[in-house]
Amino acid sequence: MPLLRDFPFAFGKRTPVLGLALASSALAALSWGSTSPAYAGNAHSSSSGPLVTPGRVSPQDPLTYLADHESYDKTGIILWKGNVRVWQGGQALRADEITYDRAAGIMRARGHVSLVQPDGSTTYADHVELSHGMKDGIGTAIYVRMEQNAKLAATGMRRSNGVVNDFSSAVYTACKTCAKNPDALPFWQFQAYGATQDRENQNIEFNHAWLKVLGLPVFYFPYFAVTDPTAKRHSGLLTFNVNPHDRYLGTYFTLPYYWVIDDQQDLTFVPLIASHTGPQLSAQYRHRFNFGKLKITAGIADDTRRNTPFYNAFGERSTGGKEHGAQGYIFGSGDFNLDRHWRAGFNVNIASSANYMRDYRLNGYGSDVLPTNAYLEGFGVGSHIMLDAQGYQGLNRGIINNKELPYALPRFSYDFTGQPDALGGRLTVHSTDFYVYRQRGVNDQRGELALQWDRPFQNRLGQKWLLTARLDSMLYHSTRLNEQPIYGKKGSHVSGQVQPTVSLKMNWPFLRTFAKGHGSQIFEPIVQFIASPNTGGAAMRSLPNEDSFTYEFSDTTLFALNRYMGTDRLDGGIRGNVGIHQNWTWNGHSIDMLVGESFQQHITRNRPAFSGLDHHLSDPVGRVTFTPNQYLDITARGRYNPWRKKFDYGEALFSAGIPQFRITGGYIYGPVTPYYYSYVNYNKGGNAIQNPYNQETSELSGGVSTRWRQYHFSAYARRSLSRKQFVATGGDVGYSNDCFGLDVIYVRQYTYIGGQRRNSTVLLNFTFKTIGNFGING
Repeated sequence: MPLLRDFPFAFGKRTPVLGLALASSALAALSWGSTSPAYAGNAHSSSSGPLVTPGRVSPQDPLTYLADHESYDKTGIILWKGNVRVWQGGQALRADEITYDRAAGIMRARGHVSLVQPDGSTTYADHVELSHGMKDGIGTAIYVRMEQNAKLAATGMRRSNGVVNDFSSAVYTACKTCAKNPDALPFWQFQAYGATQDRENQNIEFNHAWLKVLGLPVFYFPYFAVTDPTAKRHSGLLTFNVNPHDRYLGTYFTLPYYWVIDDQQDLTFVPLIASHTGPQLSAQYRHRFNFGKLKITAGIADDTRRNTPFYNAFGERSTGGKEHGAQGYIFGSGDFNLDRHWRAGFNVNIASSANYMRDYRLNGYGSDVLPTNAYLEGFGVGSHIMLDAQGYQGLNRGIINNKELPYALPRFSYDFTGQPDALGGRLTVHSTDFYVYRQRGVNDQRGELALQWDRPFQNRLGQKWLLTARLDSMLYHSTRLNEQPIYGKKGSHVSGQVQPTVSLKMNWPFLRTFAKGHGSQIFEPIVQFIASPNTGGAAMRSLPNEDSFTYEFSDTTLFALNRYMGTDRLDGGIRGNVGIHQNWTWNGHSIDMLVGESFQQHITRNRPAFSGLDHHLSDPVGRVTFTPNQYLDITARGRYNPWRKKFDYGEALFSAGIPQFRITGGYIYGPVTPYYYSYVNYNKGGNAIQNPYNQETSELSGGVSTRWRQYHFSAYARRSLSRKQFVATGGDVGYSNDCFGLDVIYVRQYTYIGGQRRNSTVLLNFTFKTIGNFGING
């Protein structure tokens, strides 16, 4: 049986009781030697040492060992042989033979030596000598395995204070070793004259290093440093980025620096030097709290480009403004949990000019506006409440003027869903109230209360019924209603609307199985009746409209009580909706489809053109999804106009292929809908519809992707058939394995942003595992 020993000593420190302990150990060995093939020991410090932080080693840490054989000599040297294991302070040492010199405090290990560190890395060697609690030492034929499959080999190593390891003739890689040919060279490796691993600063520095790919030297580095793979977060320089050519920046260079402030905060500095304009310094600050998070990105630059006037998409001349010289931006967001029911947050986006964002490639350029908002949000049992404020900064100069943009100061939303009542129904309450302010244009305030009661029930025939009673009520106070974007008939007045709605909907699903239980079919007629006052003509009654500029009649809204996207405009009148839903599923194949129409007693003329509801009988709408197997997936939907004998709306998507080769495609068609674009007064007739929105939408898109072993390829294209030009094209060709990636990416956009069309962009991206990404853009 094992022999347990307690040694009250620590490495590097001799104690008065050491001799007595060794003597007693020797007597114990004599008495148990014939029956104990293995020896185990536990050593403790005779005095309390300093506190040791996790991952650090102290000579005062207790030592435990296990060996097949143990012997001593008169000089005080202990010899452990056969599967020797020693543990101290989170470290574990294993070897065929270990000799411990008590007087010198030196431990020598030979044969299949492995040393496991508290961070999980393992060092293998032929021979090592350790002292001061394994904190100092030397070794030969070193091989270190770290996190993320990173490996470092060296002819020799010197260990200092447990935190610095100096290697001679070092080789570093993160590529896997070939199991069939372990002697084969890795895909890439750094071969250096010397290397230093600093565990305290969590980096590895190489001196006079060559980057070799497939054994061939590619690039020489007099000095090169990488983050220790065991580090989760580490301060230091990040990978640089070089772009040889950019339309606005010219040739530019960035070298970010990452600073770990503490366990909750970090800061990243990104200096940018360009040949066509002045420098920029940007920074990103992040802070993680126990109750939330904060992120702020800001920058300042000297934009020396002087931009010439341009003509926007509407053919209007825009002179822009002072968009050169000192420029800057700040983007920030925060989310904070106040308690289990309440949270608050903000999202701020401000830039000095649109051209500055374009020149320096800031995120958000190309959008019409930069949004800013702050909110307070609460959650209850079946309830949700939000109070927020919103504002916008216009970027599309000549089209959107900041004085015409709305500010919600504030907006209040409340939703409540009750429990089933005594009648089996459920009550829901909704309210969205706001004050919209514009420096130039309509100002209005709205108070809303919407009540809805739903009562589902079934009968013996298997019919599923849903009875709905709803009451919408809004009260408005508006000023300058005759200005944009409403262009009403009146100026300032108080108005409102109240609309009750009753609906009864029936779903009657029929189910049958076939193919010996391996398939099923669902045939489900759907009928709905809706009755409400025919309010219609909301625009003629000069009601404000802030949330209902879009109207959608398709298979997704066939059975909706209101097909406007908001509640400032409501569907009214007596109408009925019918549809048939069918589904077939068998042996991994499926077909799902829905077709339907709407019947309406009153025709509301104020709906958008081509809405599909221009007659008592609506245009039929439908959807079909066809998935015959795992190699093909098709979805199509549309709305057909039998009077024009053509589709007024349609879209389709398909995906076909195997994992190694895939083709995707899509098509979308939409008619001219000038009601959606009230950039100018649409009451003035033809003059209100301006380019480019006087053309229908007809766009085709497609893509292909393939993968073979470590190689991949993809390409895509979007083309507007109505405008007879491409919208965007691009592709990617690359190679990747377990430790390296190479991608050549091509992107071209044909749309005009800021009066100019962007050039083609080519990106060359290299990825080295544990090292980082290196990109070149052109």
